[in-house]
Amino acid sequence: MPHNVHLPSSDAWRQTHLGRLLGDAMRRFDERVLTLMSHDADVPLALSNLAARAQVSAAHIHITRHLERGGSRLTDLAERAGMTKQAMGALVNQCEAWGLITRGPDPLDARARRVVFTADGLAWLDAFRGAVAQAESEFRASVGDDVATVVTIGLEAYATG
Repeated sequence: MPHNVHLPSSDAWRQTHLGRLLGDAMRRFDERVLTLMSHDADVPLALSNLAARAQVSAAHIHITRHLERGGSRLTDLAERAGMTKQAMGALVNQCEAWGLITRGPDPLDARARRVVFTADGLAWLDAFRGAVAQAESEFRASVGDDVATVVTIGLEAYATG
């Protein structure tokens, strides 16, 4: 429901509670990051096109946020992302088809497979870092340095508490 629709005062809290505001802010931030990545010349063209056509979702961002540069086991990746192993497996399959990642042997366990970034995936990761930095800078410019600092400290405390 758009924020400008009038709700009875007893229902207004549904649109303005902290969880809703955090969710809206996260979606806006992720959308901005993907927009920046879709226009980044350093992002491989196929991946840039996926971002531009909104084919990359918040779920795909989990790969970017949680896959270690040296690779991760699927179970560890799913746990860090807060997803089931099956859901992460489907996500890994799609990202592998896009050329972001590949699966290879795990040097510590011959029975296990390790998910690793491809060269294109590492370029995507570097572009993601730059886009996040720019989106954070835009947030700071929008709300001011003092508010941005307080929001950051508050969210860090809340997330770890």
